[in-house]
Amino acid sequence: MTPIAEARKFYARLMAANAGSADPRLEGVFAAVAREVFLGPGPWMVVAGNGKVETPTADPVHIYQNVLVALDADKGINNGEPFLHAMWIGKVAPKPGETVTHVGAGTGYYTALLARLVSPGGAVTAFELESSLADRARKNLEAYDEVAVIHGDAVISSLPPSDIIYVNAGVAAPPAEWLKALKPGGRMVFPWRPAERVGLAVMVTRTDKGLACDPFMRSWFIPCIGASLASSAARIDRESAARSRSIWLTSEAAPDRTATAIIGDVWFSSRSIGPS
Repeated sequence: MTPIAEARKFYARLMAANAGSADPRLEGVFAAVAREVFLGPGPWMVVAGNGKVETPTADPVHIYQNVLVALDADKGINNGEPFLHAMWIGKVAPKPGETVTHVGAGTGYYTALLARLVSPGGAVTAFELESSLADRARKNLEAYDEVAVIHGDAVISSLPPSDIIYVNAGVAAPPAEWLKALKPGGRMVFPWRPAERVGLAVMVTRTDKGLACDPFMRSWFIPCIGASLASSAARIDRESAARSRSIWLTSEAAPDRTATAIIGDVWFSSRSIGPS
């Protein structure tokens, strides 16, 4: 086994272990998808703390670890932390034949992993707002027939009916149209940032009783243009946000005393709606 193949195999094992997923395919897709293809030519700039460190050489062995790799350093855009994405992908549990919408696809690395997990029979629609990144993603994903890359704004676009919506940009609240796009049993994972100092990863599941909500870890992403920070008047604190157990559209149900956050036409509630 070559050094890069050995590094990729160990990296995949670490990702699967960190994900805590029961899906044995997860390790396989992390091993099969070459991360360096989606990063451009090395050496690469690795984000570390408040600074950046360049890899010693262009040998891809350097990027098969849990590091953030810059895609557009000036705009603060990176390839994402592999451990975090392994956890998120394990949590939304993509299955063959499902449809995925990826919001904030970057250059397509995690899009490729999602595509592998919904194959055969699945499809992925990948939105990327930055034109240069969308162009790179389209080229990087040419071999993935099940993927369509859209250079566009997912906040104002119509999302296709989706089993999974995978969001990689911080939102004050998910737009109502995203919630409506979830199929029965559909899952959405997104970085919730309703206030400057509040950052949580949230899993939403459409049940026959409504939209169940699970804030499951802290999370910080760059803002989603058009759906980022709420008004400072909202005064939402992390403790209240973390108590959220369901999400409602104000057009379908008026906020009540269980409301933990009311943002535009969406409100979060501490009321659990239970399983389907």
